[in-house]
Amino acid sequence: MGPEKAGTTRRGPGRRSAVPWLLLGLWVAVLAAVGPFAAKLADVQHDRAVDYLPASADSTRVAKIEDRLPGGEATELVLVYHRDGGLRAADRAVAARQIETITRANPLTGTPEAVPSRDGGTLMYAVASNAPGTDEKKRDAFVNDVRAVARPADGMSVEVGGPGALATDAGEVYDSLGGPLLYTTVGVVAVLLILIYRSPLLWLVPLAVAGVADYLSMGVAYGLHQAFGTSVSGQSSGMMTILVFGAGTDYALLIISRYREELRRVERPYDAMRTALRGCGPAVLASSGTVAAGLLCLLAADLNSSRGMGPAGTVGVLCALLAMLTLLPAVLVLLGRRLFWPLVPAFGSRPRERRSLFAAMGSSAGRRPLVVLASGAVLLGALALGTLGLPGPLKQQDSFVHRPDSVAAMETLARAYPERGTQPITVITPTGRADTTLAAVRGHAGVASAERGRSGAEGWTEISVIARGAPQSAAETATIEALRADLDGSYVGGPSAQQLDLRDTNARDRLVVVPLVLVAVLLILVVLLRSLVAPLLLITAVIAVWGASLGLGGLVFGPLFGFEGTDPGLGLLSFVFLVALGVDYGIFLMHRMREESLSGAEPAAAALTALRTTGGVIASAGLVLAATFAVLTNMGLLQLVELGFVISVGVLLDTFLVRTYLVTSASVALGRRMWWPGALSREPETETAGRQKPVTVG
Repeated sequence: MGPEKAGTTRRGPGRRSAVPWLLLGLWVAVLAAVGPFAAKLADVQHDRAVDYLPASADSTRVAKIEDRLPGGEATELVLVYHRDGGLRAADRAVAARQIETITRANPLTGTPEAVPSRDGGTLMYAVASNAPGTDEKKRDAFVNDVRAVARPADGMSVEVGGPGALATDAGEVYDSLGGPLLYTTVGVVAVLLILIYRSPLLWLVPLAVAGVADYLSMGVAYGLHQAFGTSVSGQSSGMMTILVFGAGTDYALLIISRYREELRRVERPYDAMRTALRGCGPAVLASSGTVAAGLLCLLAADLNSSRGMGPAGTVGVLCALLAMLTLLPAVLVLLGRRLFWPLVPAFGSRPRERRSLFAAMGSSAGRRPLVVLASGAVLLGALALGTLGLPGPLKQQDSFVHRPDSVAAMETLARAYPERGTQPITVITPTGRADTTLAAVRGHAGVASAERGRSGAEGWTEISVIARGAPQSAAETATIEALRADLDGSYVGGPSAQQLDLRDTNARDRLVVVPLVLVAVLLILVVLLRSLVAPLLLITAVIAVWGASLGLGGLVFGPLFGFEGTDPGLGLLSFVFLVALGVDYGIFLMHRMREESLSGAEPAAAALTALRTTGGVIASAGLVLAATFAVLTNMGLLQLVELGFVISVGVLLDTFLVRTYLVTSASVALGRRMWWPGALSREPETETAGRQKPVTVG
C-alpha cells in the first residue's frame, strides 16, 4: 500500500478485538431469555372500551362496575331486519325463527322482543349475553355465531349491530396491527434502505437489527405489564413497532454514515467504529432521550389509551437505541468493509466530490437567511390556518375506513327509528336508591324508556336507558349531561357516554401533557447544546411543523378524503410524536454544527458545513420515518389513518423545509448568538469582535 493520504490514521494489525463477538453472544443470550415473554405479549393485549376510556370518567367506572355484576360484562347486540317498502309476514317469520335459534344456542340475559319501526319496514331485536364476560375471544365468538344465524333472506337485509358488534369489528382492525403492520413496515423500510445504500447486502443489517429490537421490545413490554400492570392495546403495541423500525433505522443511518466516513481515515473497522460512536453517539443518545422523555409525559394523561402508549413507545425507542448502539456496530465490524460493496470506502480514499442538493440549499440559506426564514414562517403559518377546517369530533360509527356490518346496522336504525335512541345508556346507581333513581330517570324529558337490570353484592344496580335522541346526537348528549347533573351518587356510561368522555378528556390531557413535553424536551436540549437560544429555536420549529401538519389535515380530511370527523386524540398524539421525533433531526444538525464551531469554524460556516455533511442522512432518516408512519394510513380505523397522515406529513415538512432551510437560515442569521449564553456565543480573543471569515459552500 502506498503512502498514507492526509487525514488518515494507520494502525498496526494488532490483536483483533473480541468485543464484537462478546456483544453478539450477549444478544443471543438476551433473545433466548426474552423469547418466551415476547410470544406472550399478544395474550395480554386488550382492546375493550375500558382499555381506552378516561381513567376517572363516569363511563370507565360504569364499565368496571359492570364487570363485577353477576354474569360480568354484557355483550349487547342489536339485530336489524329491514326491507325497503315494508316487511312481509314471511320476513317476520324468518326473523322470529332466527331469534329462536340464537336464544336456544346461547345463554342470553333475557328473551329478545321485536320492536317494529313506525313505517313497518324494520324490526329491531336487542340481544345480550353475559357468557363472554371480559374475554374478547369469547365475545367475538358469540358475535360471529349470531351473525352466522342472522342471514339475509329473499331480499330482506339482516344486520348485526350494537356495542358488542362494534367492538368485534374494531378488534379485527386492531388485530391487523400485528402481523400485517409489521410486514408492511418491514417491506417499506427495506425498499427505502436499498435505494439509500445502493448495496445488495448493507440494507439487511439495520433491518435485521431493528427486527431484533422489536422482538426485545415485545418481551420488555410484557414484563412491564406483569410487573406494573401497564395496559397493552392494539394501538400501543402497533405504535411500538412503528417506533422501533422508524427511530431505530434513523439511528442506524446516522451511525453507518459516520462509520463510512471514519473507514476512509482509519484502517481497522473496529477503530473506525469506535471513533464513529464517539462522534455521533451523544447525538443518538440525546435524540432517543428526547423521544423517550416526550412519550413518558403521556403518563400524565387521564386517557387510558394515551397513558398506555407512553411506556410502550418508550420501550420501543430504548430497545431500538440499545440495539443500534451495540448489536449494529458489532455486526458491522465483524462483516468489515466488504459489506459496503460495490461502494466500498477504502482506507485513505476520498469520497467523490460532487455538488449536493444540500450544498445548494445551504448556498441560498447563507445568501439571504432573513428572506428564507421569513418566507418559511409565512408558509407554515398559512398552512396552520387549515386547522380551522378540521371536521368536528369523530363519531363511533364513522371511525371505520370500510363500513362494517355493525355500522350499517346503526345507520339503518337511525333512519328507521328517528323518534328514539337505539343504543342503551347505562346508569349505575346504589342499590338502596335504585327505585328512586329509576323514577327520576323515567321522568326525564330526554328519556324514552328505562328498565332496571342486574344488582350486585357490592351494592350497585344497573339501569338500562333509551334516549329519545339518536346515538351521539346533540339531543342524546344533552340527555347524558343532564342525567349526570341530576343523579347524585350515580354514574352514567355506555357507548355514547364513552365518546363524550373521550372528547372531554382529550381536551384536558392537551392542557396537561403539552407543557410537560415542551419542558422535558427543552431541558434535554439545553443540557446537550449548552445553550438556551438553540433549544428554543428547535422547539419553536417543531411547534410550527405540528401546526402546519394539522392544517394540511384540515385541508384534505373533509374536502379530499371525505372523512366525517377528526379523532379527539389527534392533536395530543401528533404533538407528542412530532415534537419528540422532530427534535431528533434538529439534534443531529445542531450537534454537528456545535462540533464544527468547537473546531474553530465561524458560525455561518459551521451551520452550512453541518447541513452539507448531515443533510443527506437527515433526509434519508426523514423519508424512512415518514414512510413507517404512513403505513398507518393503510389501516382500517380512521383515527390511525389521520394520525399516520399528520405525522408522516409533519416529518417530511420538518426534514425538507424546517431543518434544511429554516433552522440553517436562523443559525446563519443569529451567528454566535445561537449558542448564548454558552462559551461558543463569545468571540475568540484572537479575532476582532464582529469580524467573520468568508463563508465557502462546497
